[in-house]
Formats: sequence, C-alpha cells, structure tokens
Amino acid sequence: MREIEKLLDFVREELKVLHEQGCDTWELEREAEQIKVESGRDALSRASKLCEEMAALRPSPDFPYREPNDPEAIRAERPEGPRAIGAGISDGALRDKTLGGWLGKAAGCMLGKPVEGWMRQQIVDLLEAAGEYPLRDYFPANPPGEWGGAFSNPASPTLRGNITRSVRDDDTDYPIVGLRIMEAHAKDFESADVARFWLSHLPYERTYTAERAAYRNFVGDLWPPESAVHRNPYREWIGGQIRADTWGYACPGRPQEAAALAFKDASISHTRNGIYGAMWVAAAIAAAFVAQEPEQAIRIGLSEIPRGCRLAEAIEKVLAWREEDDSSEQATERVLEGFAQYHMVHTIPNAAIVAMALLWGERNFTRSIGLAVAAGLDTDCNGATVGSIMGVMIGAEAIPEHWRAPLNDRLESIVTGDSDVRISDLAQRTLKLQALRA
Repeated sequence: MREIEKLLDFVREELKVLHEQGCDTWELEREAEQIKVESGRDALSRASKLCEEMAALRPSPDFPYREPNDPEAIRAERPEGPRAIGAGISDGALRDKTLGGWLGKAAGCMLGKPVEGWMRQQIVDLLEAAGEYPLRDYFPANPPGEWGGAFSNPASPTLRGNITRSVRDDDTDYPIVGLRIMEAHAKDFESADVARFWLSHLPYERTYTAERAAYRNFVGDLWPPESAVHRNPYREWIGGQIRADTWGYACPGRPQEAAALAFKDASISHTRNGIYGAMWVAAAIAAAFVAQEPEQAIRIGLSEIPRGCRLAEAIEKVLAWREEDDSSEQATERVLEGFAQYHMVHTIPNAAIVAMALLWGERNFTRSIGLAVAAGLDTDCNGATVGSIMGVMIGAEAIPEHWRAPLNDRLESIVTGDSDVRISDLAQRTLKLQALRA
C-alpha cells in the first residue's frame, strides 16, 4: 500500500476516535475526503498537516464525560468503593479460585475462538441447526446441513473432539506476560518494564491493533505514555481489557491494588476507556475471590474507574436493564443495539457483553461463557474474560468437567520461555505472587 493510502487509513480511524471522544471533526473529515479524491502531488504533505491538526483537537466544552488518563485524576473521579474486601481467604480456597481463573480464561477463550468476529445471528443460526442452542459446550467440528462448511478447517484444534490443549491466543499470552513481569519485578514494576518485556519476549507479528502500534512506538524510541497515543487509533479498543487477568489474580480481595497494576500495563498502549476496561476487569477479578454474586464483582470493578466515563455509563445501563427482568435474548439485543456505534473490538460494547453474560449467567459457568460467546463481536476475548471472572468466583472444582478435561492442563503461548505450560503450574506460580504488596 502506498504511503499516502496508509496515512489516510490512519486519518480515517483517528477521526472516528476523536469524534467518539467529543471532538468536532467535521472540517477535518471533509479535508481528508478531499485529499483522497484529489490525490494530487501534495497529498502526502496535506495528510501530514492534517495529522498535526488532529493531534491538536480537544473535546468540545459540552462533552458530557470526564475521562482522565492520569492515575491520580482517575482515582479522584472514582465513586466510593471498598478498595479491599474480605477478612481473609483460606489457602485451599485461594488455590481453587486461582486455578479456576486460569482454567476459566482458557476454556472461555477456546469456546470463542472458532467464531471470532462472527455476528450474533450467524452464531445462533449455526447452533440452532446443530441442535445446540443455547451454547453449552465447545463448537462441534461438523455442524449439519448448510452449516457443514461453517468452519474452514473441521480438524481445527479449537473444535469439539479435536481439543487437546488451550491453543495459542493473545488472550492467554498476555496473562502469562503479566505473570512474568511480576516474577521479575514484583508489583513495583513500571510501565516501561512491560514495554521492554514485550520487545524481548513477544514477536511483533503476534501483536495486534493497539499493541502493535505501541510496539512500533517502542522500537521508534517512544515510551509510555507517549507510546499509547502516537499513530494509535486503537487506543480505546479491547487490548488492555484482555491483558488484565493476572493483575486481578495476584490481588485477591484487593480491587484497588489490582486496578493500579492494570493501569501500569494498559497505559503503555491505551488511553481513556481502553485503560478503564483493564482496570474494571482486574478489580472485578480481585473482588470475585470474595464476592458471592457477579453483580457485586461488577459494581466493585466500577468503583475503580471514573464514574463519569462512557464505559461506566455503559455498564450501569446493563445493570439497570437487569432490574427490568429482560430475558437474556432481550438483554443481548439491547447491548448490541445500544453500543453499535463503536467498532466491534472497542472496549465499550465488549465490556457490556461481559457484564450482560455475568448478570444473566446467574453464577452458572456454562451459561455465562455461552452467553458471552453467542453474543458475537470479540467472542474469544469476551468468553475468556467471563470465564476468568466466573472461574475465580466458583473455583476450579466447580467448573464442569466437559470444559476442563479437553484442555489436559496444557496451554500454549507465544511468550518466550513459556511456550507450552501446565495451567496448574501457572496457577501455582500466581499463588506465590499473591502475598506481595504493591
């Protein structure tokens, strides 16, 4: 692709982000379209100037949300919260719940992988044709009738009958990264430590969207927090949220501490709601070690992010819909319609799916991850996050055997030094970190 085409692609994506963040982008959108249509000799210089103008844009004074990026400002904007809960968790419960988080993450990710990027109706149609709706197990390798060719590779190791391990996925790579970071630096690591670890242990070609943009910025000697904003129109997408699990696992009953760790990680590649999604999930996981109900974990997670941000508003809407006694079908449709203005891998619609699945899943692991994946959008991410939270809440022993057994306690990753590991070993390594204090 020519340089000008790449630059205009970036401009288009960036203008959409800026519009969502409350900036008046109309004139710059018109200029971008003129550059594309006219395609003159000065197109590259005009596009470069446009980038400078975009960087100078600020939200309109009437933008109704407060979305800081500074950790102190984020804390100042939080609602009241417990910050730490529970008088203590027994050693046995910690072991079971920590292993449950890792197993739930892996199972939920594997459930969602075959239909990543599918729309809800496609998933429902396939499952109904196979007689397997609602979703209660891994996807069948050979669905009947017209759906027989739904999966390009019926021998895929992510389909039922073929699963022998949790195959490599970025959703499970990054929790291992978090584990390694804390093993090297305890909990007093800095954001730059995370960036350096990526450069040493993650292949560039196995990073995506915001993570790839940040990685490119590290190579160009741009470090956090600048690495999150330079030529990165994906900075409010879901990447920070999928990386949040280990911060929660390492802080049982301490949501404030978990959210602070998540901030240090997410801020190397994300801003605003991209950061808040990570903090919300990390805090919810930390709370799930003690909380008895998903709603409690969700609300404690919300207490660690700004009350006036778009993500908090979205999750509060889902919580309110739960009070209206909608069916899970109705709730799913409300989520998909209510946040349809965002990209399918933006944090906000996917976090809303996570909240919906947890609430309507009613503390049932199978139902919860099934709802998360059947909703569509970023299915592997949402299945993994819901599986992680529910796995911690109910513990490994309560996760049904048909989710656990096919994994054979194995997880593959792209992380140098941890390419093929036992899930139980990851949990054991995590237990050693839980006593550490930030």
